[in-house]
Amino acid sequence: MHSLSWWPTLIVLAVATITDLRSRRIPNWLVLPFLLVGFVVSGWTHGVSGIVHSLEGLAVGALFFGVLCWMGGMGMGDVKLCGAIGAWIGPSQMLVALVITGIAGGVIAVCWAIAGGFMGQMMSGTGDILFGWKERGLKRHPELVLENPAARKMPYAPAIAIGTIVSFFST
Repeated sequence: MHSLSWWPTLIVLAVATITDLRSRRIPNWLVLPFLLVGFVVSGWTHGVSGIVHSLEGLAVGALFFGVLCWMGGMGMGDVKLCGAIGAWIGPSQMLVALVITGIAGGVIAVCWAIAGGFMGQMMSGTGDILFGWKERGLKRHPELVLENPAARKMPYAPAIAIGTIVSFFST
């Protein structure tokens, strides 16, 4: 299914990246049909095992990014996009894509912070998120969430696109 998933995934990633950069949103009209067609193609080409494969990929992408969304650091558009990609590429390639996405997102964030002159603030916030669990418990960080209008919000679709595209060449 690699060859079948390449072009639809590439097109959706391009549109998602452009819309996320412009509006900081990834639209449902793009992601939900992509998700459904991923299941249809998997079922058509591999039967029930293909649908199970898509479900597993959806679960890997949506669960990982769902945790980040629950923590307040990721939007639901990113969660839905990763879940839909997982439905097309399956769980093993989705795991590779997530690792590469994390690396790409980190590099993009550091470059963005250096260019914007807020590297120290970003490092402090990262430390608060990683090591502030004792004080907060399972609660979200009060300032470092997407709902906070003062928080800096980085579009994450470019990192998702980089991670997904590279995963096609590494599996």
